[in-house]
Amino acid sequence: MCRLLGYLGSPVSLEPLLYKPEHSLVVQSYQPREMLSGVVNADGFGVGWYHPQKDIEPFTYKSTLPIWNDINLPNLSRYVESGCMLAYVRSATAGQALDFSNCQPFEYQRLLFTHNGRIDKFRQTLYRPIRSQLSDEIYQWIKGTTDSEHIFALLLSQWQANPSKSLEQVLQITLLKLQELAQSYQTDVFANVIISDGHRLIASRFSTKSPAPSLYWTADHPTFPKSVIIASEPLSTGNWIPCSENSIISVGEDRDIQIAQI
Repeated sequence: MCRLLGYLGSPVSLEPLLYKPEHSLVVQSYQPREMLSGVVNADGFGVGWYHPQKDIEPFTYKSTLPIWNDINLPNLSRYVESGCMLAYVRSATAGQALDFSNCQPFEYQRLLFTHNGRIDKFRQTLYRPIRSQLSDEIYQWIKGTTDSEHIFALLLSQWQANPSKSLEQVLQITLLKLQELAQSYQTDVFANVIISDGHRLIASRFSTKSPAPSLYWTADHPTFPKSVIIASEPLSTGNWIPCSENSIISVGEDRDIQIAQI
């Protein structure tokens, strides 16, 4: 399983999030502590961020290299500054291609999406049932083959079908739909996700079979004041709070935090 990270708060560069903490995302790529499966996250990585002043679509930087082998990211991470970022290191599910189309974060208009988890036996179980739920636009939008991108596609289709719903509500509808499909096709879904539109973070810790993958949050960390961080594993010592299983955490523009059970 992969490791992910979401940041919302005062603008900072990527470097203190990706490299500086003692258990940074780079360290988690080769020495994770709480993965349910897999040993390392060496199958690529990605970073997404929003311009701090302009309300435009997000930027992404992705690679199929292990994050520790990318020679451009250290320099880029000192230059890029944002108040809203998502990052991810990948441990590919067996049989999934190692190419750019399968690198996260996935983006659609102003949304960025990362997923940690899996759909067990995805190609044999929920691949076609999920695709049958999609609008034609979103069906054509899919570029890769991962269960992660298909979960995002299902969420986008649910959002199009429910334009009056909040993103939190649409995420809950999507997770419940996945639970229903998993029961019908006798499989399990593990879906820790982080979504952002540049102004908020919305995350879930969800699975149809316990335990769910690990997920934590912290607010106003001494190293990152006026911020909220959501991460698969704590980046450092401090007040990191485990998210409840089968819950959604929402962080607003003013960094107010709401947690709801699914």
